[in-house]
Amino acid sequence: MRLILIGYGVVAQSLTKILTVRKQEILKRHKMHPRVVAIVDRGGSALNPKGLDLEKVEATKKKYGSVAAIPEYGSPDKTAQDIIENLDAEVVIEATPTNLNSGEPGMSHIEEALKSGKNVVTVNKGPLALALPALSEMATYNDVHLRFGGTVGGGTPILDFGKKCLSFDKLIAIEGILNGSTNYMLTEMEQHGTTFEEALSEAQDKGYAEADPSLDVDGLDAAAKLVIMANWFTDKEVTLKDISIKGIRDIKPENLKEASERGFAIKLIGRIDEELKVGPGELRKSDPLCIGGTLNAVKFQSEFAGDEIIIGKGAGGPETASAILRDLLDIREKM
Repeated sequence: MRLILIGYGVVAQSLTKILTVRKQEILKRHKMHPRVVAIVDRGGSALNPKGLDLEKVEATKKKYGSVAAIPEYGSPDKTAQDIIENLDAEVVIEATPTNLNSGEPGMSHIEEALKSGKNVVTVNKGPLALALPALSEMATYNDVHLRFGGTVGGGTPILDFGKKCLSFDKLIAIEGILNGSTNYMLTEMEQHGTTFEEALSEAQDKGYAEADPSLDVDGLDAAAKLVIMANWFTDKEVTLKDISIKGIRDIKPENLKEASERGFAIKLIGRIDEELKVGPGELRKSDPLCIGGTLNAVKFQSEFAGDEIIIGKGAGGPETASAILRDLLDIREKM
């Protein structure tokens, strides 16, 4: 299976490391031989139709800041569009940063890959939040697969669990804590009485929140994940504009303390039932869904199975890379 990797940040570098370390295991257990034939980052690209030396790629990226510095195979001029259009490969892995305004550049990468008859695995929530119904239709039209298991829950198989394990059942509602950054902040504010600003600063220092935290604290990241789940699990064809969204900027330590004294915790909750909504809400502390720290949790309410909860890390390079591998195996089986 030939792979084109667009974006070479923490997640993509974790993926190439796993492919290097687990190469023989992947071949033996899954009869799959993934071969990365091109990588694109902000500085350019590296391309070898026979497969790149991933250890050399990692070393070059670390030393020079771009894969374009690899002798013989590197180029500062070849763009992602050029490579997607002209290089033979079975799968394009789209791992550029999330943009919830326009979805770019990921939107164009995914569209071009699907139109050129290539399967796509993406961990980029932006294009999916803005146009998942249209992208799914494009994949079907071109007889290829679009997979995005790492966009919700990182390495925790939330999408796989709901789709495969509950496929026989009727989903009544889905509810969850979908953003680890805000969950960490609210946990700190409740347990230590820190202010919103102090909790945010601490989350940024630990790498849980970006320098621009708006996607997290304003509820947009959780809303993007809700869009993906609604499209994946139900007949709803929705985008980000269909979600009612409220973040946590107005939550104060005294709000959390008052709720705690009553046996509740305030969390940023996403919910799918008759409507789609993200906003602060109370959970009883004895509720298994009421988790702390940077964890994510999703509760599926179904007609026959009742309530089932899946909990795990919502982000992280190796964790999300493992989700990409699951998607690659799924595509290989369907091919």
